[in-house]
Amino acid sequence: MPEDRNIEAAYTLSEREKHEDQRHLERRKIAEVVEVVILAVVAVATAWSGYQAARWDGRNAFLYGTSTELWVMADEAATLGGQQRLLDVSTFNTWIEERTQGEERVADLYVERFSPEYRVAFDAWLATKPFSNPDAPPGPSFMPEYRNPLVERSAELHDRARETFRRGTEARETEDDYIRLTVLFATVLFLIAVSQRFTFRRVRLAAVSLAAVLMIIALVGVVTLPRL
Repeated sequence: MPEDRNIEAAYTLSEREKHEDQRHLERRKIAEVVEVVILAVVAVATAWSGYQAARWDGRNAFLYGTSTELWVMADEAATLGGQQRLLDVSTFNTWIEERTQGEERVADLYVERFSPEYRVAFDAWLATKPFSNPDAPPGPSFMPEYRNPLVERSAELHDRARETFRRGTEARETEDDYIRLTVLFATVLFLIAVSQRFTFRRVRLAAVSLAAVLMIIALVGVVTLPRL
């Protein structure tokens, strides 16, 4: 009788061990499947994140280059506009001198040398009777009718340059965000690789869980960031 009980106990223990081994094997298979899924998703997401970082790097370089070009064009227009205004004012001063000296015919020749925009302001200025009206503006360039297309174009180009530079800065920040996500994905790959070296189930589960959480955070970032 004692031998039968021992045999029965040994059999029960053996069956329990087999059952536990089976459960352990099933859990290990599930863990391996989860790891493979995470590796597949992260591999694709890492490639996409790196691709987007490269695209945004090119985008921000293009925008910065365009901004610089616009600044140069704006400065050129401002310089030419200033020279044009200086020429008109100098011609106007000479006209004043010739008119004061009674050289009406010579004075008319200087009027013909005004730029078209300055001539409009000049005619409006004469309409204020400046030689008898003490409240008249000091010259055509102070009239609301006066326009300098080159100066106006310079201001427009400066605005475009600032806006383009701002967009370039945003593109650089987006590139940095994608680079950070790429590093985060690399961390996930590292954790998965390290987890496979552990034989302790809890340690391995902790590493895989952390990798999964980081993967989800990184994927949310990839989905919400702008794309090119």
